[in-house]
Amino acid sequence: MEEAKQLFKKLKIYSLLDLALIIPSSYNDTTLSTSLEIGKTATLEAKVIQSGVHNGKLRVTFELPSFGNRRLSSLFFRTTPYHYKLFEVGSHHYIQGRLEEYRGYLQMSQPRSVKEIGKITPKYKTVLKESEIRSLIELYVTEKNLFNEGLDSKEVAALMHLHFPNAIEEVYENGNIKKELVTVLKFVEAYNHLKKLRGKRVDFPALASLQGDIAPFIDNLPFTLTAEQQQVISDIRADLKREEKAAKRMVVGDVGSGKTMVILAAAMMALPHKSILMAPTSLLALQLYEEACKHLPKSVKVALVMQGADRGDYTDADFIIGTHALLYKEDLPQAALVMVDEQHRFGTKQRQMLEMLVLGKTRHSGLDLESSQASENSMATKEILNQVQDDKNNDRRPHYIQFSATPIPRTQAMMESELIDVSLITTTPFEREVSTTVIGRPEFPKLLEHIKDEIAQEHQVLIIYPLVEESEQIPYQSLDESRGFWEERFENVYVTHGKDKEKEEVLLAFREKGDILLATTVVEVGISLPRLTLIVIVGAERLGLATLHQLRGRVGRNGLKSWCYLFTNTPQNERLQKFCQTTNGFDIAKLDLKFRDSGDIIDGTIQSGQRFKWLDMAEDEKVVESAKVRLGAIGENGFDR
Repeated sequence: MEEAKQLFKKLKIYSLLDLALIIPSSYNDTTLSTSLEIGKTATLEAKVIQSGVHNGKLRVTFELPSFGNRRLSSLFFRTTPYHYKLFEVGSHHYIQGRLEEYRGYLQMSQPRSVKEIGKITPKYKTVLKESEIRSLIELYVTEKNLFNEGLDSKEVAALMHLHFPNAIEEVYENGNIKKELVTVLKFVEAYNHLKKLRGKRVDFPALASLQGDIAPFIDNLPFTLTAEQQQVISDIRADLKREEKAAKRMVVGDVGSGKTMVILAAAMMALPHKSILMAPTSLLALQLYEEACKHLPKSVKVALVMQGADRGDYTDADFIIGTHALLYKEDLPQAALVMVDEQHRFGTKQRQMLEMLVLGKTRHSGLDLESSQASENSMATKEILNQVQDDKNNDRRPHYIQFSATPIPRTQAMMESELIDVSLITTTPFEREVSTTVIGRPEFPKLLEHIKDEIAQEHQVLIIYPLVEESEQIPYQSLDESRGFWEERFENVYVTHGKDKEKEEVLLAFREKGDILLATTVVEVGISLPRLTLIVIVGAERLGLATLHQLRGRVGRNGLKSWCYLFTNTPQNERLQKFCQTTNGFDIAKLDLKFRDSGDIIDGTIQSGQRFKWLDMAEDEKVVESAKVRLGAIGENGFDR
């Protein structure tokens, strides 16, 4: 048993189905051939009738009794004394090798003598020895064990055929694994992944049942919420009412889908208890604060916490909005609801720290939280995280909602919902009219005229460059190289990038009085620029489709006719052409999966992703759905939309 554990560790597998999904890469079939097929591997009964050395190589002539004593010639290039003894004249063998024909004579180079015929032996490509992996498969991949995992008879039979075939035809058709077996492998892969995710979910009792009245907020809005906004608010209301289980929900909205209104509705539900929202940048926190002051009833006290720029008294506020500066506050009041906006921009450990701080469990001042890397390495952080672990069994927790404007495919949402309840907002409050076009150098003069026209109408223009400084590796101008061109021809040109310490001040200044903003992808998420109607993305083919969609989402925010130009040296790029034809973020996410692996939005590892061998996350939505049905998860585990 201990030996098996070590082998599982080497294989990096954690469940029986992980083992069952290690499918043979090929099979050694020693079933005697009933016909002579040139170019294919054959297993033949043979008698040595001649043996000798030719140019230093062993040449053996066999007679084939099953095929009218037809002769077959074999040449052995790599020989040992064993070969000469084995293939003595008059000896009988079962030989296996690739059958060839030359001028009517049958040939088989370096055949091997088969000791046991009529056997199909699977071959596995793993870090283990063949004998080790085979013994694990034979010991654990049994019909009984597979049924115990929750598979049905069809799936069990398919896996048994793959590992223990009676005939090679059970597995292959035209040289490929049969379609019906691939369908089963897709399902088992999805089902196994979902089971493992479900095992990782941990729920806690809530600090309080939250049932605040949202009518004073909803009734005074100057617009009607979309059906999906209302549904997500309903989902959250049901979550927050529960005291036996603290809410743990992720709300994923498309660009401009109105997540802010959902955030404000949740803050109303928390009353008379306090709620906290953490945003990744000062600009986003400020925008959310302005929206809260504008739309929430005046009786709701709202405070803003930013480094050196607080507004209102956070110790007395009902709704506290802030950046990571919240984590510096020693006297942060206890909150029954914690929300995180653009949560993938924070480290998992930073989010855990916020949760502990609002519980009043730990107070630390002077933490270096400028980056998740710094915070995760600090001793104070480790102390807090140790406390998180210590309190797991007896802790009441605040309700927790995280928000993301990075749409994910429905298949991924169904997967993630095993760890956290998921709500999707796929529609926008109004139809955004944004024209997307791929352009190259020849179209630049027309682009320049269009930019002048938009500025003349007091609209704004955003130009995204792929890098700040010149690089020989990238065939596009950098921010530094190009700024002189724009500053000579236009007034009110602003410049910023990710390493610019003043970037948020620059963006605020541009919002009020700028004409052109030159930037890197620092403006990708969240910033609201109501007058922005034209964006140019230089070197667009270098960016992922999700990033392109976020950047395109900066224009047309208030319903103005807008344009997105993808400037590239490869205008025929298929990916960019398809992007131009697709406007919905969830469709973009599905399209993006065709070009790269999906990631885990919950832990913020957007770029890497869970790799599946058989399951296609872009196309196999029904497979994932049926796997969830098998687990009895839909509805019960919170995949609401």
